[in-house]
Amino acid sequence: MTEHYGTIVIGGGQAGLAAGYYLKKYDQDFVILDASDRVGDAWRARWDSLRVFTPARYSSLPGMDFPGSPYAFPTKSEVADYLEAYAQRFDLPVELGVRVDGLERSGDGFLVTAGDRRIEADTVVVAMASYQVPKVPDFAAELSDDVVQLHTSDYRNPDQLQDGDVLVVGAGNSGAEIALDVAASRRLQARRSASRPVASEHETWLSGRDVGHVPFHVDSWVGRHLGVPFVMRVLFHRIFTTGTPIGRRIRPKMLSQGGPLVRTKPGDLAAAGVERVPRMTGVRDGRPVVGDDDVLDVENVVWCTGFRPDFSWIELPIFDGKEQPKEPVHVRGVVPDEPGLYFVGLFFLYAMTSGLFTGVGRDAEYVVDHLTSTARQQPRPSSTGSVDGLLQQS
Repeated sequence: MTEHYGTIVIGGGQAGLAAGYYLKKYDQDFVILDASDRVGDAWRARWDSLRVFTPARYSSLPGMDFPGSPYAFPTKSEVADYLEAYAQRFDLPVELGVRVDGLERSGDGFLVTAGDRRIEADTVVVAMASYQVPKVPDFAAELSDDVVQLHTSDYRNPDQLQDGDVLVVGAGNSGAEIALDVAASRRLQARRSASRPVASEHETWLSGRDVGHVPFHVDSWVGRHLGVPFVMRVLFHRIFTTGTPIGRRIRPKMLSQGGPLVRTKPGDLAAAGVERVPRMTGVRDGRPVVGDDDVLDVENVVWCTGFRPDFSWIELPIFDGKEQPKEPVHVRGVVPDEPGLYFVGLFFLYAMTSGLFTGVGRDAEYVVDHLTSTARQQPRPSSTGSVDGLLQQS
């Protein structure tokens, strides 16, 4: 039996819930489908010490402030609970345990499949982040079997690691935070051990290029009252967008390399005893090689090498390029050559804040406004000229 809704939102994280908020505001017939067992589970599955990079005042979805101090940095559990409370407060129709495995055209609308379920919709909002499938280099398979390997998606805490040195590969925000987590744990173990001095404790290495950092501490007075508001509400939100020349210029770099360190500073890493080394380039005799020819005799490797998108289940000609990963061709989340199809939650969808709470609400409002407007009812565009038209409108 085929079900039908006006709109299907695929994904029940912050992007999907924000889209649901505006769909409900416009009294639309919709459902939110999510593969998790509980709203917020994507956050609960992350490492234990994780705190978001933005204070609570910039970590809210439309219509509901994040609870507690506006200057606190929420933990992963607090974020997960906030999302769950958000869905309950606005009575959003979230169906859990539904993994979508297909999206295709069906007449003037769309057909979404999830196992044996067939659901038709006039419009579809794909509310998924760019970070879906873990990435590790091919040479990871060449590491010795006695080396414990964990990706960011599997790392929870240092107790998962065996005795011995640790190499964290990837010096972005996640890598820097996990390196600090590991180093702090090792130092604590050393202080508690009467038989082993601190100087002989395990080394923590961080491999990767210097990605830069914001020039202030986010939890200082300057950071709370001047730095964070300027970066999050002005620089990342209004200047670094696809609507400005500088935003269009830096977007490809941000998509391929990520952004600067926000909370962690190089001095924090040095003070914690984290040793910086060049980018990992291969494996020799079962051990990692960094830089040109340095072999590190480590017992653990944590891959903080990011994720790639996976839209292989979307059977529509909306992607640019011949190889995965492919990015959907869109303008501010609106897919011009497939009327009725939208995206929310992608990294730098419109601005540097698009993948953050700070910007996802604005993006969701934009696509829902477009979805409910009469412009969506116009004939299907037949050329890329439609993209230029949308760019002029935005």
